[in-house]
Amino acid sequence: MTDLHRYIAYAIPAGFALMALWALFTFIRNRAPGDWFWNLLAALQVVIGIQIVVGAVLFIAGGRPETNGPQWLHYVYGGLFPGAVLVTAHGFARSERFRDIPWVAFGVAALVCFGLTFRALQTGLGID
Repeated sequence: MTDLHRYIAYAIPAGFALMALWALFTFIRNRAPGDWFWNLLAALQVVIGIQIVVGAVLFIAGGRPETNGPQWLHYVYGGLFPGAVLVTAHGFARSERFRDIPWVAFGVAALVCFGLTFRALQTGLGID
């Protein structure tokens, strides 16, 4: 199960980086991103949920990241903060300000989530 958690951990920041770049490209082109953008968002949200469940199982089984810093940072960067950022992005996307461009809120959220999940990956691998 540790290997599954590690493979998913590499895929999540990569997916968020792709999504942030996609939103930037879409912004530059001044066009809506299309269905694949929303499919990627949905997939990333599901995969983060799976990653949190797998991480919780590992935690309960005694698997902890080997790090020189505080271990709780791994859990905060990998699950709590990205979840909060995505919930906030959903709120912004539904607001009147982003009514015609909801993908912008998710593009910014993807950039933030990339940074958070990349840092979670680093702390999980013991890179402090």
